[in-house]
Amino acid sequence: MTYQSQQLAQNPAIQDVEALRGNAVLEFGTAWCGYCQGAQPLIREALAGREDVQHLKVEDGPGRPLGRNYRVKLWPTLIFLRNGQEVGRSVRPTSSAALAAEMAKLSQG
Repeated sequence: MTYQSQQLAQNPAIQDVEALRGNAVLEFGTAWCGYCQGAQPLIREALAGREDVQHLKVEDGPGRPLGRNYRVKLWPTLIFLRNGQEVGRSVRPTSSAALAAEMAKLSQG
């Protein structure tokens, strides 16, 4: 799976996220968030050609347990996971280089 343009209909449970195998990126935000919309080209570019990375676009907000579990405060926040464990994070990305550095962490280890 590469870039996911639509948010998931239902957010996954933390246990399901922790059970993920391989590489994944959780993108927390909302469809109406201007920062989220502005970051989409950078996120799309970072995920281009990365068939090894599952992209899960998670709608966040007050009381949403998955976002609270990852202590998300600003949108978009991208959590980079390897085998369900956080290896990197990007909050309100503004450059391709910053996302590329986080994506590189998925290949380490």
